[in-house]
Amino acid sequence: MSRPVVIDSQEFGREEGSLQGEVLVARLTRLHDLLTDAGGSLSFRIDGRRGARARSQLLLTVDGILSLCCQRCLEAYEYPLHLRSLLEFVGDDEDLTQDELEDDAKDFLSHQKALDVAVLIEDEILLALPTAPRHENCALPGSTLESARVSPFSVLAGLQGKVD
Repeated sequence: MSRPVVIDSQEFGREEGSLQGEVLVARLTRLHDLLTDAGGSLSFRIDGRRGARARSQLLLTVDGILSLCCQRCLEAYEYPLHLRSLLEFVGDDEDLTQDELEDDAKDFLSHQKALDVAVLIEDEILLALPTAPRHENCALPGSTLESARVSPFSVLAGLQGKVD
């Protein structure tokens, strides 16, 4: 997606539109501080449909790999992104019921006549990323993986049971 793609959220859902493509990671500038490499692209798909009370909905799917910084070893961490979001659009003056507010299966947004698809994708990615991404197994900077596995409390285990 080299040029901005803009949709009317209400019309897109009402007409059950569909849009798919790729977005360059380099274009998602708000993500750059979290990345070790802004190269590559992510594939996306947006399907419009009608939801409860005839509200427009968008089902957003984003897949790809992001190169995040591991918060433990500070090395690159290839994070597999498999994002699925259901967004329901409501009017500015429309009230949501308590059940709707507690429903974690979907998120509610205000109707937008000019919804930038790349901005929507970037918003959803930012919400979905882990707050402290890290490898399954890695060591702190300046230590080896073997020394990272040794507990600093292992010396106390030898003292257990010894009484003066």
